[in-house]
Amino acid sequence: MTKFNLDAAHSTIDFSVKHMMVSKVKGSFTNFTADLDGNAEDLTGATISFDIDVKSINSNNGDRDNHLLSGDFFDADTYPSIKFIATDIKKTDDGEYDVTGDLTIKDVTKTVTFDVEYGGKGTNPWGQEVVAFSADTKVNRKEFGLTWNQALETGGVLVGEDIKITVELELNPA
Repeated sequence: MTKFNLDAAHSTIDFSVKHMMVSKVKGSFTNFTADLDGNAEDLTGATISFDIDVKSINSNNGDRDNHLLSGDFFDADTYPSIKFIATDIKKTDDGEYDVTGDLTIKDVTKTVTFDVEYGGKGTNPWGQEVVAFSADTKVNRKEFGLTWNQALETGGVLVGEDIKITVELELNPA
């Protein structure tokens, strides 16, 4: 088993949600940790976890970010982090995995599965080994207590229920 350290400068956690039922709003969390202990080339048996600083949300609109941090959504002062801890990892194909685990948002924990793809390994210009993974999942925000919405005069709602989460990780052996 190898412990890997996150290369935060080359890693992202992004999300997208339908806006007014016709377009998508995208954003990211800019401060998070990710722990991987295992074999990068075979994740089965690895331990994986994430801890996201909710206050690091960035949707490229300060007013929207402040609303997302408020009690209408994340209530970041009361629930400052989002956590994920893997509980089961199944290899589905060469370099592809279903990573199932407990996702906690606002003290609500639900089981979610990320589709994970091993991007490979290489050596950076400073001689350090680098491994990379891409992962994505979709969650219903209402299941985590993120229920605020506004009806539109033309029908429908302002904010969609399904949130797509995309993770790009670059890691280095410790």
